[in-house]
Amino acid sequence: MVWRDNNTGSKSIADRVIEEDFAHRQDQPWCNSDSCHDEILLENLDLELKPAGVDTVIVLHMLGSHGPAYYQRYPPSFAAFKPECRSGELSACTPDEIRNTYDNTIRYTDHVLARAIDWLESRKDYRTAMLFASDHGESTGEHGLFLHGAPMFMAPDEQTHVPVLAWLSPDYQQSTRFDWSCASRRGGREVSHDYWFHTALGLSRTRTSVYRSGLDLFYGCSDSDLMQAESEGSPTAPPA
Repeated sequence: MVWRDNNTGSKSIADRVIEEDFAHRQDQPWCNSDSCHDEILLENLDLELKPAGVDTVIVLHMLGSHGPAYYQRYPPSFAAFKPECRSGELSACTPDEIRNTYDNTIRYTDHVLARAIDWLESRKDYRTAMLFASDHGESTGEHGLFLHGAPMFMAPDEQTHVPVLAWLSPDYQQSTRFDWSCASRRGGREVSHDYWFHTALGLSRTRTSVYRSGLDLFYGCSDSDLMQAESEGSPTAPPA
């Protein structure tokens, strides 16, 4: 397992695996004096792979849309929405400028994820899969709020409703007999980040006693569901 970081570090999560700091590099064209764009995480990914037949997990900890200096999160070529807020002081910009700049960060994140999928798809010697989730949402002026971090009891949907994306290669789907119609029926219900860990364990087919099928978004949708024993009282599997 390798943890590639373009954010503020793993907070000790990656202490027992290889952790690589990309946030403080000066590699061109991805970096400036303040930060690096997330595409740097995709550089030389082939070097992280083990020999064919050996399972590999690569974590990409992205900087994403972290504010308030949204304009630093994407290259100029991704400034599709204008005028931008070219300042880290949101009070210096109009609401439209702030939202435009934030939307540009989302557009760039889409591009980075698409490049990651293209790379995974090109690796025909592996059965590849990708799982992505944002750690939080962002307020860009709605209800007079900006940024994120409001207490949960009062946090608006803009800060707590986040995307989750899964991509599975055809070889992965075939080898596990993955049923997308089963997975799609899981959409629309309220889940939390607690599900991400167990879903990642399920997709990577990692056997561990801490796995809980009831917190795996895709449990029951393939023939590779983990068979390890679960502790009594664990949540039941979600209905298909």
